[in-house]
Amino acid sequence: MSLSSHLQELKKKHQHLSESVEALQRSPATDDLEIARLKKQKLVLKEEISRLTPH
Repeated sequence: MSLSSHLQELKKKHQHLSESVEALQRSPATDDLEIARLKKQKLVLKEEISRLTPH
């Protein structure tokens, strides 16, 4: 897998997690632990994207 396709995949996963967090936050039966877990995954992906992106 090339670096650019790997970055694209990471960005798609990050976007999907963002959408999931937003949906959970709008839900009346919000699971704070699930939201925290997803946000942590988002942060890990963001750091990986940043690390791999040429500056």
